[in-house]
Amino acid sequence: MQVLVWKELDYGAMSEKEKQLVVSEVNLLREMRHPFIVRYYDRIIDRASTKLYIVMECCEGGDLGGWIRRCKREGTRLDEARIWRLFAQMVSALRECHRRGQDESNSDGERASGGGSSGSSGSSGKPKLKPILHRDLKPGNVLLDSEGNAKLGDFGLATELGSASAWARTHVGTPLYMSPEQVNEQRYNEKSDIWALGCVVYEACAHRPPFVAGNHLALAVKINAGKFDRIPSCYSDDLHRAIRWMLQMDATKRPTVEDLERLPGIRREAPLCRALVREHRWAVRYSRRSREVRAREDAVQKREEAAGRRERRLAEREE
Repeated sequence: MQVLVWKELDYGAMSEKEKQLVVSEVNLLREMRHPFIVRYYDRIIDRASTKLYIVMECCEGGDLGGWIRRCKREGTRLDEARIWRLFAQMVSALRECHRRGQDESNSDGERASGGGSSGSSGSSGKPKLKPILHRDLKPGNVLLDSEGNAKLGDFGLATELGSASAWARTHVGTPLYMSPEQVNEQRYNEKSDIWALGCVVYEACAHRPPFVAGNHLALAVKINAGKFDRIPSCYSDDLHRAIRWMLQMDATKRPTVEDLERLPGIRREAPLCRALVREHRWAVRYSRRSREVRAREDAVQKREEAAGRRERRLAEREE
């Protein structure tokens, strides 16, 4: 028996913009199939109560924000190996979003060499999938399964980047994790998700975001200054340098997901990540094939039942 959960939303009290965000989340979740992204199963609409229930997989481990609060309360810290593992899994999830469809032809889950945002639509004739920006990456949206693996969730603020423009203009998200370009209401791209990832990894180490202030204006000033304390000394210089790389003020100097995958700490976790991706893809294919086989079996059974009815009618007529 599999345990599922649902996210309850009252769309009757929502504005049109909020309804569009809900539709966006449902549509994106339905398309995403990745071991480090929360799995969507179904949606249930209760028109009488104007409630929408989004049925998703159950993440028994809670969320990363809860883990951080518990560590802070108990005076403990996540060990660096665990942080690198979660870091690698979040990078893998962001790659699935930022490079959506580009790795589909690679059935064994191995990553192509090289970086950047370029990619072809392939020769399969299928329409090229648009990249996705999450736009609200924070510890509370990094869920954890029973084994402590990261699951990127809550795509309510995500957006697709069309081929005509690689820049988004809608400025949404949680202020503590906003990039300088978002704070300054400038155009932004996938590098804003990279900035937010740097904030999340920093908070996992320091138990607080890198930029904290009492109001939005003061927070914007701190983000634009780009200065933050080093993570606690129990963590390595390699981890601090990776965070500092992601929190570059100049978006062009921030790493891509491919750049992050080449970090030694991420590469150590890469075999496990690839194995989980391969296992997940095979499970998805097996499930799809099983549904196809059941559909064919049902069709054959219906044809056989129809043929049986015809034979009985013919026998009755002959009698």
